[in-house]
Amino acid sequence: MSDTKLKRVDLIFGEYSNVKYKVLADTIKLPNDKILEDLLESGLRGRGGAGFPTAMKWKYTAQAPGDEKYVVCNADEGEPGTFKDREILTRVPRKVFSGMAICGKVIGAKKGFIYLRGEYKFLLPELLRELEGYHENAKSIGLDFSIEIRLGSGAYICGEESALFESMEGNRGEPRNKPPYPTTFGYLGKPTVINNVETFVNIMMIMRLGPIQFKMLGTTDSRGSKVFSVSGDTPIAGIYELELGMPLDRFVDEFGDGDTKAVQVGGASGFCVPRKKFKDTVIGFEGVPTGGSMMLFNSSRSMYNVLHNYLEFFEEESCGQCTPCRVGCQQLRKGIEAVKKGDKKSQYLEQLMKLSESMKLTAKCGLGQSVANSFSSIVYNFKEEMIY
Repeated sequence: MSDTKLKRVDLIFGEYSNVKYKVLADTIKLPNDKILEDLLESGLRGRGGAGFPTAMKWKYTAQAPGDEKYVVCNADEGEPGTFKDREILTRVPRKVFSGMAICGKVIGAKKGFIYLRGEYKFLLPELLRELEGYHENAKSIGLDFSIEIRLGSGAYICGEESALFESMEGNRGEPRNKPPYPTTFGYLGKPTVINNVETFVNIMMIMRLGPIQFKMLGTTDSRGSKVFSVSGDTPIAGIYELELGMPLDRFVDEFGDGDTKAVQVGGASGFCVPRKKFKDTVIGFEGVPTGGSMMLFNSSRSMYNVLHNYLEFFEEESCGQCTPCRVGCQQLRKGIEAVKKGDKKSQYLEQLMKLSESMKLTAKCGLGQSVANSFSSIVYNFKEEMIY
């Protein structure tokens, strides 16, 4: 990125000629190897935050033995500060359906599911109408791939892929042990590709534009664009599609209110970046990756209150299955409360940071493992606000 200003992009929400799913119809005529080759060349990595190479996930699932396979779209957008998938499903659901259908062709699946966040139930009527159109067009082009919508029940933990599968199967939403991974043992124990809403839309962009044009955006490690949910102390909160690999200081210059002291990148499970590190921080897989949430805080905000709010959230949303997360979240909250009240000395924060790092290593899933991200980055950079 060489421009002095952020490059705004209009690929995800931009309109293009896709009458009767033309791009989908053209793509399913291509050999599976060609589709995978284009995805690999594009450098696309999952947009849910983890950033696993999309082409490799599809390839592993395609190679997995079994006649029954599935495609799952993770639309359980529960990360605080993230609301971009809701906008994508509202404005361009056809692109999501098409991306899922292409995946189905490549891996040999005939059935796909959209796991929709329970709080997004209001989207259901319009999505079902759009799905009718998809199924009509799929039939007309000879594509044997159907899509069904499953509603979640408001559990943050079900954003974790294996807990999502358990929920879909009618069980309590709890993470599974890994391995095995979804590519060999996913929904109903069958090989499954699970990708984020935005990832499936990017598939369509690559199929339409070609991998060369797609990777002209972003950096070597972070190809393409990203949809960001911008909230907090900003005069222009909303949804923006920006080029990946942007320096955080440029982001703050454009979206801050002139007094930004911290940016929480990636929601409650992400990292808090202080003002002194804006210039040296890159938003991308080579720097600080994000599922899309960008929360700005100015000098009027108490970072103790921000952290306390996050810990209450994690404590409430923990499934309770593993001790590090179930007990750890509670102890971290109680610990910072004790320091703030003066019941514990400031040195106790160091022990709490060690606890959070232990959780990162020993918790069963991403919820407990990611608590250390916000905890350590806020306590380390704003220690003075944690003390009585």
